[in-house]
Amino acid sequence: MRFSPTAIAGVMVIDIEAHEDDRGGFARLHCPEEFATAGHPFTPVQTSLSRNPHAGTLRGLHYQPAPHAEVKLVRVVRGRMFDVALDLRPESPTVGQWTSAELSAENGQALLITEGIAHGFLTLEPDTDVLYQISPAFQSGHEAGIRWNDPAFAIAWPNAPALMSPRDAAYPDHRV
Repeated sequence: MRFSPTAIAGVMVIDIEAHEDDRGGFARLHCPEEFATAGHPFTPVQTSLSRNPHAGTLRGLHYQPAPHAEVKLVRVVRGRMFDVALDLRPESPTVGQWTSAELSAENGQALLITEGIAHGFLTLEPDTDVLYQISPAFQSGHEAGIRWNDPAFAIAWPNAPALMSPRDAAYPDHRV
């Protein structure tokens, strides 16, 4: 695996190193030792799948505040999406800033998102499936969110969403 930092500390793009032959390919998607060696110890305790049949589906921006804050490793296993991480950590020099990556089944990249970062995505093609590895486990009743088009953050989405939940559409403006 190759770990590439983004402009936001604690958010990394992770490339797989596939081994291929006539049968196809094989790649490790997570190895606790490699993550720790790269300075990002992460041992997921929960794995979730988000199925998105429609292009233009927006999910997020979601996070869980402390003491239930999560670290997420997010990757596309089918399809393609625009993935966003927004820094909400008050002590961070990049608070209020966002970074993005286009994740796809084809490029095999993942985004590692540390605690205190809101996460959201917009599917860029139909039938996009997103695999999440999370630690600690999700705690229902502690979720929070940022509206996708909150002017305080000016996220440059590639397209307007065609589909989102009423909850995601109704998040109020946020102040950092």
